[in-house]
Amino acid sequence: MPKANKLQVTQLKSGIGYPVRTKNTLKALGFRHLHDTVVLEDNEVIRGMLDKVSFLVEVKPAAEEKK
Repeated sequence: MPKANKLQVTQLKSGIGYPVRTKNTLKALGFRHLHDTVVLEDNEVIRGMLDKVSFLVEVKPAAEEKK
């Protein structure tokens, strides 16, 4: 089974002053506080959500975990 690519996403700006829909997208992505970093699966659904809040977050490929 191939490994799924992962994305490391960091919230850089606050959702304050933006529509509730934008805040809900940040919450659905797993952000709770400013400068939170979450690692997410790289798929079409997540990419769509990141596109909607791209002005608030920074996206990088996640570092490989060594076992």
